[in-house]
Amino acid sequence: MLKKERQAYILHQVNLHNKVLSSSLCQEIRVSEDTIRRDLQELADEGKIIKVHGGALSPSFNQVYFPTNGVYSQQNKKTIASKAIDLISNGMFILTSGGTTIIEMARMLPPQLKATFISGSIPAILEYMHHPNIEVIMIGDRISKNSKITVGAQAIARIKEVKADICFLGTNAIDLENGITDNDWEVVELKKAMISSSKKVVCLGISEKVNSVQPIRVCGLQDIDMLITELPANDPLLKPYQDAGVLVA
Repeated sequence: MLKKERQAYILHQVNLHNKVLSSSLCQEIRVSEDTIRRDLQELADEGKIIKVHGGALSPSFNQVYFPTNGVYSQQNKKTIASKAIDLISNGMFILTSGGTTIIEMARMLPPQLKATFISGSIPAILEYMHHPNIEVIMIGDRISKNSKITVGAQAIARIKEVKADICFLGTNAIDLENGITDNDWEVVELKKAMISSSKKVVCLGISEKVNSVQPIRVCGLQDIDMLITELPANDPLLKPYQDAGVLVA
């Protein structure tokens, strides 16, 4: 693979998954760590990614205030957000993770909605705070500078005290064999706690993330109730997940 092709692949993976690990890129592209390190540095020097220890972050994902435009696959994420909102009713207690699709959902919540939103995601909390009628509860603990979300034992303990009606998870990757996977250990532990504390679990993710895998397992397909993508429910890509018992929308 030529250098230009490698860097285009890396940039796409950063945009798609918000974060990439150097070790994973080495395996996927089949080049040395030194080659990946040089590619990441060049992309960082051009302002296209943020280079961190062990990998890289998307510049937009690393902001506390997410941009209102220019987000990767933003129109698809708005479509997903619109579908997700149809599942919310007045009086619900709702747990949410972080991520750009969750932000789009937060921005689209109808002003008349009266519900309680619980999250450790600072960007999501800031969006919820603009809403006139919802109650906002922030889960506190140590803040992950990379993901802009509270993580750690105290955050997990607080989540376990919640009995949410529904949990919306921003999904990094999903496939039939491994279920939901991610690339941040602390965020994975947080998502596991959210799943255990919710009556219904809804995964939100653009279709590019379907049939993809990240290094750390969050849960199996049997632990989620619904997958929402921008695709129509009868799209052939989603049929294997329906056959596995997951509702799709």
